[in-house]
Amino acid sequence: MTKTIMIVDDSASMRQVVGIALKGAGYTVLEGRDGQDALAKLTGQKVHLIISDVNMPNMDGISFVKALKQLPAYKFTPIIMLTTESEESKKNEGQAAGAKAWVVKPFKPEQLLSAVQKLCLP
Repeated sequence: MTKTIMIVDDSASMRQVVGIALKGAGYTVLEGRDGQDALAKLTGQKVHLIISDVNMPNMDGISFVKALKQLPAYKFTPIIMLTTESEESKKNEGQAAGAKAWVVKPFKPEQLLSAVQKLCLP
C-alpha cells in the first residue's frame, strides 16, 4: 500500500521540489498552500505523515500543527517541520505543538527522505 504524505508550504516551488522527492520514493502526495488550506483538504482520509513549513500566510505551521492535533483522525499523525527557522526557541515551540522532526532549508532530498522513512513506519 502506498503511503500518503501531505506537504504544507506557501511556496509552490518548495511543494514541487519536496513532491518530486517523495513521489520518486513511491509516496502519494497531497498539497496545502498554508495551514488553513491544508486543514480544509484533510477530511478524514488516512495521511501517514505531514511536512509543513513554519512561516506561511493565513495560518502558520505551528498554529496548523496545534489545530491538526485537535482532530481525532490526525491526532497521532507525525509531522516534520521543514523551514528556514533554526532557532532553538522555534524548534521547542514546534515540538510542544506536536512536531516530531525539524529539517532546516535548504535541505538535501535524501536528508528529508531519511526523516520521512523514520517517521512513516508501517
